[in-house]
Amino acid sequence: MAGERPVGVTIVAVIAWIIGAIQIVGAILALIAGAGFDAWVVLIIGILTIAVSLGLFRGNNTARIIMAVVFTLNLIVAVWALVIGVDFWDQVIAGALAIIGLVFLFSKKASAFFS
Repeated sequence: MAGERPVGVTIVAVIAWIIGAIQIVGAILALIAGAGFDAWVVLIIGILTIAVSLGLFRGNNTARIIMAVVFTLNLIVAVWALVIGVDFWDQVIAGALAIIGLVFLFSKKASAFFS
C-alpha cells in the first residue's frame, strides 16, 4: 500500500460499508419477522459487502477487484435494462454510479494506493 488513501476510494468504501450495514439490518429484521432463505442470502451478502469495504479501506487489491466486478455487472445490467426499456432514469443513474465507482477505484492515485 503506497501513500494516503485517495478520497474516491474512501467514498466507495464508505458507500459499500453503508450498503452492507443496511443489508445486515434488513436481513435481521426480516429473519425476526419470519422470513426464510432470502433473508439469509441478504445477510451473507451484507457481511461480504462489509468485508469488501474494510478491504478497500486497507488498500487490499482483491477487494478492489471484487468491487470492480460488482460495478461492471451493475453497468451491464443497467445497459441491458435500458435496451429492453426498464425504468430509464433509474438505469441511467445506476450506470453512471457504476462508472464513477470504477473511475474512483482505477484512478492514478487509487492504483498507487492499491499497489
